[in-house]
Amino acid sequence: MSLAPKAITSLQNDRVKAIRALDMRKERKETGLFVAEGASLLVTARDSGFVPQTLVYRAGSVSGIGQGLVSWALASGVECLEVSEAVLGKLASKDNPQSMLGVFKQRWVDPPPAAKVAHDATWVALEEVRDPGNLGTIIRTADAVGAAGIILIGSSCDPYSHECVRATMGSVFAVPLVRMTREAFLSWSRTLRGDIVGTHLDAEEDFRKAKYRSPALLLMGSEGPGLSEALTAACTRLVKIPMAGRLDSLNLAVATALVLYQMRGPRLTL
Repeated sequence: MSLAPKAITSLQNDRVKAIRALDMRKERKETGLFVAEGASLLVTARDSGFVPQTLVYRAGSVSGIGQGLVSWALASGVECLEVSEAVLGKLASKDNPQSMLGVFKQRWVDPPPAAKVAHDATWVALEEVRDPGNLGTIIRTADAVGAAGIILIGSSCDPYSHECVRATMGSVFAVPLVRMTREAFLSWSRTLRGDIVGTHLDAEEDFRKAKYRSPALLLMGSEGPGLSEALTAACTRLVKIPMAGRLDSLNLAVATALVLYQMRGPRLTL
């Protein structure tokens, strides 16, 4: 049975406070929830099989795609909150705020048995990535090239933070996410067939000329320190991105995108 939207104008409303609290990583970790803002992200969520627990929209702002999302949410039994502009201002981002947002359950998956990873699969593993903008862009790139998923190793920034979710442009709903300790990853990777590819300043192989063996895993280190010694040793192939300028490294998301497109290139067609 479809529900009816609930009107909220008070900034002190308990539901408003609960949603606003999801700005904090501690609250997201405890509740397992996160916020996605904007109709385009919500459409991607819907098309990826995600149903929000709560849908929030500004009173008088719903039309077209937004109206379709509200109708879908109500028909799905989702709590829909029609809020005043002042309330939405407390819940939406300060930078380019949207008129609609959803509260979703986080989705984490277990890594597949390494020996059974599909032959044509390419996974991405990130060691202690710190910048949510970088992580969001990498998730978006992984979606674009058809990567099988992303493994976050060790202490990483939260892929379900507002900044990261926004940077994914909705790909957070499409790309499987895995969390692993360094020890667990090393144990898992020992039985992985194919190549474990790492980028490294000491590598001598041009990433454009390498013959990558499938299934493949691209292993990238954190901003600044790069790959740890333990994970560098786990790689079956170390490659390098040639540069002509004075800098010896690229932004993590840019470097990941370059290598991913090279690895996935044979499987990508217009």
